[in-house]
Amino acid sequence: MEIITTTNTAMTVQPTIFPRVGYSILSYLMFINTLFSVFNNLLVIAVMLKNLHFLNAMNVIILSLAVSDLMIATCGSAIVTITNYQGSFFLGDAFCVFQGFAVNYFGLVSLCTLTLLAYEQYNVICKPMAGFKLNVHRSCQGLLFVWLYCLFWAVAPLLGWSSYGPEGVQTSCSLGWEVRSWNNYSYLIFYTLMCFILPTAVIVYCYSNVLVSMRKINKSIELQGGKNCLEDNEHMVRMVLAMIIAFFICWLPYTTISVVVVVDPEIYIPPLVATMPMYFAKTSPVYNPIIYFLTNKRFRESSLEILSCGRYVPRHTGGLMMCSTQRSQSRINPV
Repeated sequence: MEIITTTNTAMTVQPTIFPRVGYSILSYLMFINTLFSVFNNLLVIAVMLKNLHFLNAMNVIILSLAVSDLMIATCGSAIVTITNYQGSFFLGDAFCVFQGFAVNYFGLVSLCTLTLLAYEQYNVICKPMAGFKLNVHRSCQGLLFVWLYCLFWAVAPLLGWSSYGPEGVQTSCSLGWEVRSWNNYSYLIFYTLMCFILPTAVIVYCYSNVLVSMRKINKSIELQGGKNCLEDNEHMVRMVLAMIIAFFICWLPYTTISVVVVVDPEIYIPPLVATMPMYFAKTSPVYNPIIYFLTNKRFRESSLEILSCGRYVPRHTGGLMMCSTQRSQSRINPV
């Protein structure tokens, strides 16, 4: 079997490199991934919208992350499930470009949203003397910048700076990593620096400082007998760090391949080797809601209330995100 070859040479699809059973396995795995991704992120969105008092400054960012992860699942994993079942990207050139754009855009939004979350946590916890105030309005401003910033990098290939096309085993679409031209190389170099390396550096810097500051704060709280507040702060740090680690575990292989292509444009990467990091990256929307569910009591109970159609009555427990401390109480305003 050969995949259909289009009339556009830039979008030509090569002969199948998988046996039929290989595409069927990929289709099944992506179907499971789509189900969990859509269900988990819809649950986060439903809980937030049903309990509007949850929407403080930090949780607005979490809500935005759930929306972008949901879009990755619907525009990426769901489509790839169908194309792998068919054994080719049979939806045409225009739809290939759309999928490449959508997955690129919403994947960048998720990464930059995590970067924004790290930056805001850093300002609140590590700059107690700066008079910093975090509120919903500021969070929305930051999110607006994130979505517009990512839109620029996602739209650029549509305007001729790089391109979108089939990738790997030719059943999904992404940036044209394999296109050998300086126009493409220049985009990939700036894209890798500004959309992967810079956000990663910001996250690592912010959370390394946050962890150091949280240890100092927790020691102070413990000396004053603030056990409950101490536990809330530790839960908050664990939750966000787990989200960061899960995201980078999913996206690091994909990023590594992109960096290799930029550093050595002539390198040959077998289609199957190029495909696995791309599919692995599409599993990232599954994990954040699970992490949020496991680490947050109020969210967990509100989720159970929705899933039980109101038969489960949630108990009133501790704060949703972060307990106020002596150093951050006056700087977090849940407007």
